[in-house]
Amino acid sequence: MLKGPEVQYLTIHGHKRAFVKVGEGPALLLLHGLGCDHKTWLPVIAALSRRYTVIAPDLLGHGQSDKPRADYSVGGYANGMRDLLTVLGIDKVTVVGHSFGGGVAMQFAYQFPERTERLVLVAPGGIGREVTPAIRAITLPGFQLAMGVVTMPGLLQATKLGMRALSATGLPHARDLDEVADIVQHLSDRRARAAITHVVRAVVDWRGQVVTMADRAYLTHAMPMCVIWGSDDGVIPTRHADLAKQIAPDATVELIPNAGHFPHKDHPQRFVKILNDFVRSTEPASYHRGHWRNLLKNGRGATATPRGPVAKVVDIA
Repeated sequence: MLKGPEVQYLTIHGHKRAFVKVGEGPALLLLHGLGCDHKTWLPVIAALSRRYTVIAPDLLGHGQSDKPRADYSVGGYANGMRDLLTVLGIDKVTVVGHSFGGGVAMQFAYQFPERTERLVLVAPGGIGREVTPAIRAITLPGFQLAMGVVTMPGLLQATKLGMRALSATGLPHARDLDEVADIVQHLSDRRARAAITHVVRAVVDWRGQVVTMADRAYLTHAMPMCVIWGSDDGVIPTRHADLAKQIAPDATVELIPNAGHFPHKDHPQRFVKILNDFVRSTEPASYHRGHWRNLLKNGRGATATPRGPVAKVVDIA
């Protein structure tokens, strides 16, 4: 197992926030997915820290951060990331979000464009409606009770061993089960189960994803955006990458072959190269209040160019 950098802690608004912060250079904020924590980024943190200041938090309700009865909305998470960066003395970041963290990254960029240089979405939620039935099941009334049974000590160990054995077979639809095993372990904490239930019910119902970036994708005219997907993603369909091209035509879209829902873990070197090339080939977004006002007024028809440095997006596929 990879050994990561030392975990640090800050108390903000009375709640303990766990995070790692390593490296020097332009800042990257790495946001993990539902039921995960900063360790999902361990395969790429060391390589990224050679060029960037990498901040990888455990979102509230996850990992080693507190799990209070609190605001677990996407907007609430975006606010929390702003406050963490402020306390750390970091003004601007390229924000990288995986899965649910991709939804938080989009919300962060929307709420705080003056603090966002680029947006990188890794198999993100919030582009289309479809999502795996396993996530939709979290919204059902019996979820917490069922997970309480599944995560009983003996059954939990057997479930994790079974998932990891299936993952080791190399079958495309089983490749992500080792990560799912870690998520099941996380859900053995009833506070974590309660937090994740609140998170999912805010963005998913029985029909699929509720929160979408489609109505605000035009804002990417003012901000470089890269979308990265694994070709064998069984959690959020890969065809959502095509939707991303349609709703954000200026974005760079990269499909990584032979990768599942966690392409940064399946092919870390490829992932780091894509990220490095994207950052190197684009200028940081330059926020202008007047331009942002015009984008909001003109909506999806907005094509105006901001004053100052232009935020370019170069297709590196």
